[in-house]
Amino acid sequence: MGNPDAPLLEVRDLEVTFAAARGRLEAIRGVDLMVQSGETLGLVGESGCGKTTVGRMLLRLVEPTAGRVEFLGDDMTALSPSALRARRRDIQIVFQDPYGSLSPRMPVGDIVGEGLKIHFRQLSPAERDRKVAQALEEVGLDPGTRNRYPHEFSGGQRQRVGIARALALRPRLIVGDEPLSALDVSIQAQIMNLLGRLKRELGLTYILISHNLGVVSHICDRVAVMYLGRVVETAPREALFFDPKHPYTEALLAAVPVARPGRPRRRAAAQGEIPSALNPPSGCPFHPRCPLAIDRCKVEVPACRTVDGREVACHLADTRA
Repeated sequence: MGNPDAPLLEVRDLEVTFAAARGRLEAIRGVDLMVQSGETLGLVGESGCGKTTVGRMLLRLVEPTAGRVEFLGDDMTALSPSALRARRRDIQIVFQDPYGSLSPRMPVGDIVGEGLKIHFRQLSPAERDRKVAQALEEVGLDPGTRNRYPHEFSGGQRQRVGIARALALRPRLIVGDEPLSALDVSIQAQIMNLLGRLKRELGLTYILISHNLGVVSHICDRVAVMYLGRVVETAPREALFFDPKHPYTEALLAAVPVARPGRPRRRAAAQGEIPSALNPPSGCPFHPRCPLAIDRCKVEVPACRTVDGREVACHLADTRA
């Protein structure tokens, strides 16, 4: 038997490189992550930092260049096509776009039941139909709508269909790739509450990819902050939001709109734009935008260290503890 205390998912030294017209793009560089069963890990950062690439790589929708992804004891990067197909029953993804992620030519019952046809071929049509109805009910949709097409649903309802499609296979882990960003604010709250309820009732584990720190602070247990393909800080939610250790984490929090615009900020936002991944800075990737950078930051990539119960990749982390 496996170790019951072992993480559900562990990512080690993950690298993803793409060929580009002007060279090679290092989208992910040396990423380490760990997710325990039953928790929600938030993966945050500016657009282009690599968080979506990490999420898709977990299902090998993007192939890694190097590193290991261990899920339930299996190295996902080394599985054969048949073994990978079987393991994908346990990892599902909810995509960002509730319009583009559903086939307009399939009724929602077929969309939700498609995975069941692939992974549970022994099910009779009646059993499959029952599981589709159950998944639709779990996300708050009337099973009687299963013969309707995606264009007949609102954006929030379509995202519920996407969640039902993932739930139908009873996965252990769901990757949410910006699942709320295309929705109205009021609908976002409904979907957040839905995800929380499903987690409690079904014992789900989530990786939530988001640029919305408000959403992350509401539903995540731990948060990993990415910058230019690297994880620069990983911490419990409360520690990260109230006492960030990496200057980039502080900059992200400083950029969050406040309810009282006249209230002075304790943190300064980062200066300038995120550099191109085709030509990343030497040393610490954040040093050109960091108000605290020293000479060492310009030449030496900081390793992740444990500081006050969290992992921080910053040369100055000890001095800021």
